Amino acid sequence: MALFGKPKYTIVRLKKKEMPDGLWTKCEECSETLYNKTIEENLKICPKCGYHFSIGVYERINMLLDKDSFRELDKDMLSADPLNFKGPKTYKDKLSADQLSTGLNDAVISGEGLLDNKKINIAVTDSRFIMGSMGSVVGEKITRTIEGATKNKLPVIIVSGSGGGARMYEGMLSLMQMAKTCAALSYHRKAKLPYISVLTNPTMGGVMASFAGVGDVIIAEPKALIGFAGPRVIEQTIRQKLPPGFQRSEFLLSHGLIDMIVSRKNLRATLSQLLDYLT
Repeated sequence: MALFGKPKYTIVRLKKKEMPDGLWTKCEECSETLYNKTIEENLKICPKCGYHFSIGVYERINMLLDKDSFRELDKDMLSADPLNFKGPKTYKDKLSADQLSTGLNDAVISGEGLLDNKKINIAVTDSRFIMGSMGSVVGEKITRTIEGATKNKLPVIIVSGSGGGARMYEGMLSLMQMAKTCAALSYHRKAKLPYISVLTNPTMGGVMASFAGVGDVIIAEPKALIGFAGPRVIEQTIRQKLPPGFQRSEFLLSHGLIDMIVSRKNLRATLSQLLDYLT
């Protein structure tokens, strides 16, 4: 028997320190859990498997162009709602939601800048804004970018990331942008000026079937999904299993649809070299 009675013990459970949100990202290709700072320092490329994460338009501009050389044009252009489109969510609601989440007015930014001190006109689409789809604003801004380059005798670079193709919420007006952008590029080509198209994951539908697919040089990032209809739609239509890697950059390079595959780390240097050759 204890001299002063049975001793009493208090069990204290220490709470495990909670991990703050937003520090880690799981790679969509290899499922590796990656520290966000490591990804950012590697230009949003998985250091294990080389998967290229999507990046925003201003990140892309800062990666490609000389510091503080970019001058954005037509920034305040806004989409209308010509069909008064209604569904589970109206077109106006979709526009407002994506404007709030991305800080963009629409799915493209365009302007002029310097790449290794070479003056260019550039447009970049953003897949975060209604999947980078092309409505009237996207088509108009890209057309103005091309026409400005033709007028000032400059090369054009367009970086495409559009999983949405032509924007169905605007009906025929969105489809008209396919012809309009290609017509502007035709005049640019007649002026013997170069156009380099850069395809990122994903580039699909009416965007790929128009300005993205007619570059003098077509570059793709590794493993980017590129095509018109998606693989599942094609399989359901033809009732056949597609070959491995179908519609990915590597498959399309081997079949002659694109000219080269370039890692994001080497894209700026490659574009600079091509501009030297073509101009």
